[in-house]
Amino acid sequence: MDAKRTCWGLLRRRSCLVPTWSGGLALVGSLALLLALLLRGAYPFLALTEPKPGGLLVIRGWAPDSALKAGIAEFNRHHYDKVFVTGQPLEQGAALSIYKSEADVCAATLLKLGMNRNVLQSVPVPGGRVEGIYASAVAVKQWCRAHGMAPATVNVFTVGPNARRSRLLFERALGKEVTVGVVALPPEDYDARHWWRSSQGFRNVISELLGYGYARALFWTFAAA
Repeated sequence: MDAKRTCWGLLRRRSCLVPTWSGGLALVGSLALLLALLLRGAYPFLALTEPKPGGLLVIRGWAPDSALKAGIAEFNRHHYDKVFVTGQPLEQGAALSIYKSEADVCAATLLKLGMNRNVLQSVPVPGGRVEGIYASAVAVKQWCRAHGMAPATVNVFTVGPNARRSRLLFERALGKEVTVGVVALPPEDYDARHWWRSSQGFRNVISELLGYGYARALFWTFAAA
């Protein structure tokens, strides 16, 4: 019988390589370096700010009031043509409110904060299983087509690490004929420089990192299914 076989010939002995002490230290050092790069580089990578002044400014309806105030300042600073507010149907309290979508709530808040009614447009997003950012971009595109608008530039105003994924999905929804910019407002509920020190920051950054990877690699595969 072959000496390398055992258990009545069902198993075979194989030799394998294992790290030495120096090899183990090198491996641990490499993993530590990768972790440090993740901690330091993930937020700046995701919280992209590359505005393309002019055209439309799109604000997502879930943005907090502090972000809406900053959105008004952004609009006044770069003289956009119009502000679009997108948002899905309210999931809680809709029966108690005159507003039926995040977009309508956000638009009403912007008006209360001093936004000019003539430049503000609420664009509710139909509920469904389509990714929220992509659905918002499609809603903006359909509204523009229905009203004879063909913006050459669209800027997405969002908060923190949501920015890079937002720009990617807007680019895919609007097509190559539209230039998409993005403005990322720093979050208020955690320190962006040390996001891993709070549970909110850790959840936010890691989920957006995974979400961006999904949008980059797999979104079209499952969106078309």
